[in-house]
Amino acid sequence: MGYKWLEDDNNLRRTKGYGLGDVDLGLRYKLMDNTIGILSTQALVKIPGPYDRNDPLPLGNGQFDGELRLLYGRSLYPLLPAYGNVEIGYRWRAGDPSDELRYLVEFGVDVTKALYGRLKLDGIYSIDNGNKFGNDGNPTTTNNFDLGKLDITVGYKITPAWGLEASCTPALYGQNTAAGVTYSLALFYKTP
Repeated sequence: MGYKWLEDDNNLRRTKGYGLGDVDLGLRYKLMDNTIGILSTQALVKIPGPYDRNDPLPLGNGQFDGELRLLYGRSLYPLLPAYGNVEIGYRWRAGDPSDELRYLVEFGVDVTKALYGRLKLDGIYSIDNGNKFGNDGNPTTTNNFDLGKLDITVGYKITPAWGLEASCTPALYGQNTAAGVTYSLALFYKTP
């Protein structure tokens, strides 16, 4: 679950929305762990969060979704203090918008013992099985969309348990979606 703060400024009026978004509950199971890497599978259910779907800027789409994903990861140590991951999954939507093929390619590296970086290409490819929005006369109005984002993250380990991350995530490509950049700052705690 994440806290969202949204703002829409269309030069006529400014609309804001903030609060808790949808909740993702998942279970991951390791299928293989050997010298060529780790292979696992993941099941996820998205549950609508405690928001009003009719708000001017809703914090989610108010529906349940299910997802199955296959994940592969490999450490590059001792060659480099780094790792690589690849994920592919399918998300079934309980309603509109369309079902999605989701993919992720990730590379992370420890620059020092405390400083690290991570790059992720995170993508959504629409299966194009969603319905049209309303009857507004616009044949291009659809809820089938594609989106590719690049997540650039720098992190600092304050202690072995506590850390701080700063991220910049621009939209690289897409179809039927708005372009934009997301900035985030996170304080995290790792359990022993």
